[in-house]
Order: sequence, then structure tokens, then C-alpha cells
Amino acid sequence: MSQDYTTLPRTHVRYSKRAVEDEGWIKDFLKRAPVGVLATVYGQQPFINSNLFVYDEAAHCIYMHTAKDGRTRANVEEQTNVCFSVFEMGRLLPADTALEFSVEYAGVVVFGTTSIIEDDAEQTRALQLLLDKYCPHLKPERDYRPIHPDELKRTSVYCIHIEEWSGKQKQVGPDFPGAFTYPYQEG
Repeated sequence: MSQDYTTLPRTHVRYSKRAVEDEGWIKDFLKRAPVGVLATVYGQQPFINSNLFVYDEAAHCIYMHTAKDGRTRANVEEQTNVCFSVFEMGRLLPADTALEFSVEYAGVVVFGTTSIIEDDAEQTRALQLLLDKYCPHLKPERDYRPIHPDELKRTSVYCIHIEEWSGKQKQVGPDFPGAFTYPYQEG
């Protein structure tokens, strides 16, 4: 008999053996994941979009940005509840029956609310954290002109205030028969 998922916590992982309870693992995963997917809603219409992001452990939040005007900003102004997901795919795991084919994976789902950052100092800090994550070898003043206040007028910076999260992972040993990475390369 199937569970009534409408009554379970939103962070419930159906297959409990795959749930990751280690908050350190979740934080590390958020720090290294290259891209996240933000889910918003406007009225009854859900939207998702991929974003570069940075997890700020000290503030326990996620920062991201978009253009000043656009779908994400309109949605967040309407409804602040969001869901954010990061994931990675490992090897494909063939089996004797189609139903048993599987894949290695890891991921984190974050639930929370988002706000649009209006304070110039916080916007600049969040954007610099993004630059530091993706371009750690480049430094402001040395390799590029630092963020300028006029540029802040052209961007929307968001803070996802993390309320809950869950981690999930499936990993098998290196000797799993027939395991291969996608895309499959012959020979």
C-alpha cells in the first residue's frame, strides 16, 4: 500500500536507505555543486530555472542573481516560497531486467523563502561570493574591476533563507558489473 505523501514532511525521502542525514555532507555538496534549479510559482503556474548560486554557510542561505526584471523576480514578488535543488549523476547501472536498471546519484533539496536583496552592501557581498566561487583564481582590483554601484541597478540579487533541506545519495562499489558513465563510449 502506498503512503499518503501529502501527510509526510516535505523533506521525507521515500527510500530511507538513500537519505543523507549528515549536515556536513549537505553543506559540502551545496558548496561544490556548479548549478542549481530554482522552483517558483506564480498563481497556479510552477516555473523552474537553472542558476549559478553560492551557499553562504555563515548566513545559512543561498545567494543567486538574475536580470533586474524577469520571470524569477515577478514570481518571487508574488510568492516567496521556493524550492531549490542541486544534483549530480554518477554511473548508469545496468541489470537483467529493464525495471532494475538504475543510476548512481547525489542531490540536495532546499525548502525556504526568498527575498530580493535591496541593500547595496549585501548585494555586493553576495555577488562577490558568487565571483569567488566560480572564479577563485581571479581577484578584484588585480584581474577585473570590482562590482560598481551602477551595475547593481541592472541585477536582482536573491537570498534563499533555508528552512529545511534533505540529501539523497546512491553509490555502489567500483566493481558493479557493467556500470558505465553517460554518454556511453564504445570500446
